[in-house]
Amino acid sequence: MVAEIAKYVPDTLDRALITHLRADGRASLSKLAIVLGVARGTVQNRLERLLETGTLLGFTARVRDDYDENAVHAVMMVEVVGKSTTQVIRKLRGLPEVYTLHTTNGNWDLVANIRAGSLAEFDRVLREVRMIDGVANSETSLLLSSV
Repeated sequence: MVAEIAKYVPDTLDRALITHLRADGRASLSKLAIVLGVARGTVQNRLERLLETGTLLGFTARVRDDYDENAVHAVMMVEVVGKSTTQVIRKLRGLPEVYTLHTTNGNWDLVANIRAGSLAEFDRVLREVRMIDGVANSETSLLLSSV
């Protein structure tokens, strides 16, 4: 008999841990334990469970928006044909320049945040997105500055 695996639901402590990791993904287990008011082993166990269940996907470095003045940042709205949303999402997630992807309602089915190293690279990404089977239409706005 195969045991049924229940979907893991993060509790208050898990959510607090995630919040602190978003602010400082390099915080030590000891520092997190002090901030959260729990034992270091508790933090380690919770962190392992969050990773094993896929709640936490990994750790990354956050870079200032103005770090690379030549980088191109944009928001792309994408309209998907029929029932091909899953296929389009898979293809978009495979593009390293697409750093966040959201489903939405209204005229657009998906919203992608894009970062490219140059206008030429950005142009290439736009062409790649428009060639994905299932993409019916797209509209892209360059982000000029953060205020």
